[in-house]
Amino acid sequence: MLRNKSLSRWGFILASLIVISLILWNTLVFFQQLKANERAKMEIWAAAYHDLLQNPMVGEMILTVIQSNTSTPMILYTEKEKAYTERNIDSLEINSIEKKKKLIQQFSSEYTPIEIRNEDELLSTIYYGNSPLINKLKYYPAFLILIIFLFILAVYLFYKTSKSAEQNRLWAGMAKETAHQIGTPLSSLVGWTEILKSENVNPEYILEMEKDISRLETITDRFSKIGSVPKLEQYDLVEETKATFNYLQKRTSKLINFQLNVPEKPIYVELNPQLFSWTIENLVKNGIDAMKGKGTISISIEKNSKNALVHITDTGKGLSKSEFRKIFTPGHTTKKRGWGLGLSLAKRIIEEYHNGKIRVLKSVPNQGTTMEIALKTES
Repeated sequence: MLRNKSLSRWGFILASLIVISLILWNTLVFFQQLKANERAKMEIWAAAYHDLLQNPMVGEMILTVIQSNTSTPMILYTEKEKAYTERNIDSLEINSIEKKKKLIQQFSSEYTPIEIRNEDELLSTIYYGNSPLINKLKYYPAFLILIIFLFILAVYLFYKTSKSAEQNRLWAGMAKETAHQIGTPLSSLVGWTEILKSENVNPEYILEMEKDISRLETITDRFSKIGSVPKLEQYDLVEETKATFNYLQKRTSKLINFQLNVPEKPIYVELNPQLFSWTIENLVKNGIDAMKGKGTISISIEKNSKNALVHITDTGKGLSKSEFRKIFTPGHTTKKRGWGLGLSLAKRIIEEYHNGKIRVLKSVPNQGTTMEIALKTES
């Protein structure tokens, strides 16, 4: 099936290229035919003018031919009088000898000048250029290519958007199914803790089990919210960050040094605490992976006139500038094991659900990376 789709896609691309090539080739042939017709018309005009020079009393037909040129711009240079005669040219373009000579050079590059001779004597030279119609048509291939390019770009963006939407639906479906699957054994675990309480089991064991059950309930709640618009309410960003920080610090290796720098005053933002906590966890875990399990994680919060800024800094291997945007792409990962979903989920949670921004603030190879979350504060 995939092979057939790939062949169909390449077949469509090949057919499109053939159609484009045929259109461009036919346009070029048509343009050359117009130029050939222009040349033939000017040669007839030159022949009529030659007859007029030989016999000023020529018939009405010759005069009609002479007067018929109302579109092709031309400059007639007479050798004997060293004079220029112009037709179908704006006077501003030829109001000096320099401009006339420049225009003659342009005409000579477009068409070979036509010489009017009497046997071996050169009487006049006709310099002529493209008519307004040809000047318009000569840009037609460029416009055609532009239109084709825009069409291909539109198809590509549509395909990319459709594919992204399909992937989002897939991940959302998997997340909801995961939440559903966790829910059943979770309910059972809650029941077992109640039984253990009646069996005089060490209360500390039960307390730790209840903490883990609460944690599983939080994870289930997070997964169930993926794919649907979460409810946002006013929360203190400082307190929510502290709560996540404390949780991570207690459950992370002692080889990781945690540092927290937050304001004493609350900062209120529109927030979904579960999803925000998930984002912080993803960023911290990525930082820990970058440090290979040993180093310093720093979390700080500051506020400017419009946003509250959360900075998560690690002392890991850092990122190259080319990776600054790639790391948020679903499936992109630098780890040997990993799905490449953590940062893409973080981006979706912050930018789509919270109308904020997430980015790599700075990164220095072998020194570390700072991630920034920007959320609009209460006005």
